[in-house]
Amino acid sequence: MELRPEQLVAQLGLDRPEPASLHPAYLIAGPEPLRVLEAADAVRAAARRAGIAEREVFEAEGNQREPDWNAMSASFRAPSLFASRRLVELRLPSGKPGKEGAEVIADFCADPPSDVTLLITAGEWSKQHGGKWSEAIGRIGQIAIAWQIKPHELPDWIERRLRARGLRADFDAVQSLAERVEGNLLAAAQEIDKLALLSDGQSLDRDRMAELVADAARFDVFRLVDAAMNGQGAQVSRMLAGLRAEGEAVPGLLGMIVMELQRAASLARVQARGGNLSAEFKAQRIWDSKQPMYKRALARHASPRWDAFVAEAGRVDRIAKGRVRYGEEPADAWLALERLLLAVAEPRATRLLAG
Repeated sequence: MELRPEQLVAQLGLDRPEPASLHPAYLIAGPEPLRVLEAADAVRAAARRAGIAEREVFEAEGNQREPDWNAMSASFRAPSLFASRRLVELRLPSGKPGKEGAEVIADFCADPPSDVTLLITAGEWSKQHGGKWSEAIGRIGQIAIAWQIKPHELPDWIERRLRARGLRADFDAVQSLAERVEGNLLAAAQEIDKLALLSDGQSLDRDRMAELVADAARFDVFRLVDAAMNGQGAQVSRMLAGLRAEGEAVPGLLGMIVMELQRAASLARVQARGGNLSAEFKAQRIWDSKQPMYKRALARHASPRWDAFVAEAGRVDRIAKGRVRYGEEPADAWLALERLLLAVAEPRATRLLAG
């Protein structure tokens, strides 16, 4: 039976005094990295509680496209060197072990060694990923799939996580946090962890939630990018000043900024050739609630200019790292970043990029 990662964690009973009995094999996969990670961590913790002290990890290394299947198969048959039981981990980012890997996994499941627990994690999963190897795991162990949380499911996920951290929040407060993170579970988890530190134990309403989230995050890069894309030039300058005052570094901000500029450039190219923008929004995993922001940004700038913005972000990165090219004047990276984001926000500010 396919479980949700949270169901698997609950079955492992980490909050109970007695350690749970482990199955011979676990498969945890899906497109939500946080849920995969936390479920896998729970299996590792349960293994430690059960006295499993030895751990082996198999994954593709260097130029290899697949793990060393021969070494993994030999490990299954070899006795443990340092402990009576072992946790063997197989990491499959693609979710596809190939023919040889599928045979190794199926052979393990046909006669699982008594001293080995197998944990397989995968970052991609769909109905086409499964096969005889995953069916074999299902017969002797457990399978948990971390499907992407849908927009209407996010408030419930947030509420359950708040409760797990000892926090209480009303409907409006939960909705406001869901609107803020827009499907980013890692961002939601981080905000909830901050709330657990800042909350005074009282139930949170929308105003208190906004106050605490603002105190915790103040001027964050997510809101900075949103301000630029929404054409809010004055807010861009104010937030950049706040980030600089808080001791942030330009290279630390550029990762998210470049990602959003590249995303907008891709959307602009699709729009320029008359392609299906709705399909591209879906391919880019951009939520419905955020699409109007991109549409407003695309209306301000044509496709070539977005590519120019991406190139300018590269120049800002070189300035921040002291790697200006021959003929380039050394500059203030913060000023260069402000000019870039103001140009994104205001078409008339693009002339600042020439200076």
